[in-house]
Amino acid sequence: MAEKEQLAALASLDELLAREEIEYWVFGGWAVDLHAGGITRPHDDLDIAVSASEHGRVRRVLAAAGWTPVEEGPGYVAYARDGIRIEVTSTGDGEWPDGAFGEDVKELEGVCARVISLRALKVDKSQDRGDATVAGKDRADVAILSRLRP
Repeated sequence: MAEKEQLAALASLDELLAREEIEYWVFGGWAVDLHAGGITRPHDDLDIAVSASEHGRVRRVLAAAGWTPVEEGPGYVAYARDGIRIEVTSTGDGEWPDGAFGEDVKELEGVCARVISLRALKVDKSQDRGDATVAGKDRADVAILSRLRP
């Protein structure tokens, strides 16, 4: 199951970034699962946000751990290893809700990770991204998030 492999990659990533003292926050579908306490749907990748000033360090740390950059766009870099994809984006791009990057740590199947706040995740998942497939996932995620309390 790809989700179990992605979750193992997240555990490894958490350990790696913590060791290097690089703050990060999970967002997207895995943040939904971490807040919900269970895997709610299949995921294409792991989405994390780091400070823009840390992107160079993150690139070096991930490369040393066998992650290869496979795509780069405005404000993000995607990495791949063993069929797993991680997208690293910046916390300072101005598109994040206030309070997104706090001290929230959630656990899922024994894996602990920093996550964006529940409020910020609800705002993020409620945005129109102009893609029908993404909109369908976001609607399902919002339904799950609406049942959660901070």
